[in-house]
Amino acid sequence: MSQEELAFRADISRTYLSEVERGDRNISVDNMEALAIALEMELPDLMRHTLLALPSEDSR
Repeated sequence: MSQEELAFRADISRTYLSEVERGDRNISVDNMEALAIALEMELPDLMRHTLLALPSEDSR
């Protein structure tokens, strides 16, 4: 799914989603939930997946 389609499905702006992905903006729990719904995932699963994708302290 494209970033534009995900933003549309989650009812957030594509610019905001891009900024969140780059780490330029923080995301609210409400928007995280909207993304989970758009991705057809449970919120805890999305959060777990997100944490696993973060760079480790060793790689910084």
